[in-house]
Amino acid sequence: MKTRAVRLYGKKDLRLEEFDLPEIKNDEILVQVVSDSICMSTYKAAVLGSDHKRVPKDISEHPVIVGHEMAGNIVQVGEKWKDQFKAGQKFSMQPALNYKGSMDSPGYSYRYCGGAATYIIMPQEVMELGCLLPYDGEAYYDASLAEPMSCIIGAFHASYHTTMGSYEHKMGIVEGGKLAILAGAGPMGLGAIDYALHCDRRPSMIVVTDIDEKRLKRAETIFSAEEAKKDGIELIFVNTKDMEDAPAYLRELTDGTGFDDVLVYAPVKAAVEQGDKILGRDGCLNFFAGPTDTNFSALTNFYNVHYNSTHIVGTTGGNTNDMIESLRMTEKNLINPAVMVTHIGGLDSAAEATLKLPDAPAGKKLIYTNLDMELTAIDEFEEKGKTNPHFAKLAEITKNNKGLWCAEAERYLLEHWGK
Repeated sequence: MKTRAVRLYGKKDLRLEEFDLPEIKNDEILVQVVSDSICMSTYKAAVLGSDHKRVPKDISEHPVIVGHEMAGNIVQVGEKWKDQFKAGQKFSMQPALNYKGSMDSPGYSYRYCGGAATYIIMPQEVMELGCLLPYDGEAYYDASLAEPMSCIIGAFHASYHTTMGSYEHKMGIVEGGKLAILAGAGPMGLGAIDYALHCDRRPSMIVVTDIDEKRLKRAETIFSAEEAKKDGIELIFVNTKDMEDAPAYLRELTDGTGFDDVLVYAPVKAAVEQGDKILGRDGCLNFFAGPTDTNFSALTNFYNVHYNSTHIVGTTGGNTNDMIESLRMTEKNLINPAVMVTHIGGLDSAAEATLKLPDAPAGKKLIYTNLDMELTAIDEFEEKGKTNPHFAKLAEITKNNKGLWCAEAERYLLEHWGK
């Protein structure tokens, strides 16, 4: 079978190509990818090439397919897995395999398995580890975004607190506690707000900071303080850009006691140090944002570490259980991963969009792999609709949905684009 895919040949060398897939083996599964969202981790792999720990050394001769936030349909099932999977099922996938100690991962390491493609082959280790996940929801993008949502969920689960007088660690954010999400109006921060508002360990207060007023206003439009209040949560958005003493202001919001949990969503020294300063007793700071600088450092108050039991954790990625939680919550409409999405495109736009990711941070770029479509911001649909009726219809649909991508928009796109 022929496939069309974006493959990595070397540093910043991504190519969209058509080629033949081999016949699947007894222990493999052929799938059609429908959607794949672009991750900053893919950008890092594309820039580093074989210097990346997950990318093979021989990609110049044997290129790998990039992309790992994928969803689609199962097409053909090898004999070994016929009791577990059926053709026609929708799927999502957990790419963090860690198979027998290997760092190999779909989207980084495999010649025939990656999200930026029309058809791919799932290697047997994906199924063996339980990482090919059936999905019963309507929209493919929800299943694609289950992977980044699982990273968010994993951070909430990895935060911990202590019990005075014992060595017991209580995992997870403090239920009914005070939560701060710093640099939280970006795509992953929005996902964190959504999860915090609807998970099973809800805080009583959520304070979201950012220095971009436009992003904060969009976040306030999506997440209403009035709606949060109905669930017993005080939701506050704060622009700290021009504050003389932001930590003091933020602590004052907690009546001076500080926050139980702080999530830092930007690899910025000032943000980390701000987070450290607003921790309350036994407060946990989760450094979520992955820096590219191997020497990235920030000051920590060790007086508070000793006397106030403050502590720091860091998480990268989620596990399979986190991803299953994301899928189930999405299927029940408890969370809406679409809050992360700002741009839509086809497979022909994926390579360029990946390499330009740091220059256009905005939000998630969602790629529909069986379409050709210029990467387009959702808030540009209306303008482009003046010359393209499909964009006009997409603008109408998203405008009626708080400016967010949705199942109706996806359905229209897949049924009408290019016709």
